[in-house]
Amino acid sequence: MAQKTTASGSNAEVTIDDLSNQIATLKNDLASLTQTLGNYGKSKQAELTETARATAHDLAETGRARAVHTQEQAEDFVRTQPATALGIAAGLGFLIGMMTARK
Repeated sequence: MAQKTTASGSNAEVTIDDLSNQIATLKNDLASLTQTLGNYGKSKQAELTETARATAHDLAETGRARAVHTQEQAEDFVRTQPATALGIAAGLGFLIGMMTARK
């Protein structure tokens, strides 16, 4: 049978109750560790979710700003060169009509 050394240095036999108590302690420690890891994972998930949400918001704002800037450029182009803009629009309309026309 297994033996353990006591604090005084003498050997004493390990009983079934001792082993059962140690196993119960290990189970409790493992349950606590599992819960701690689960909580850590949840906090990391929340942190990463917030980071992703903030990044998506920043990208959306950048996209909106670029769209507004492009629209302003197009409006300026139409104001400064209306005939060219009309020609480009007519050409694009013709090409789109040709591509979508049924044969």
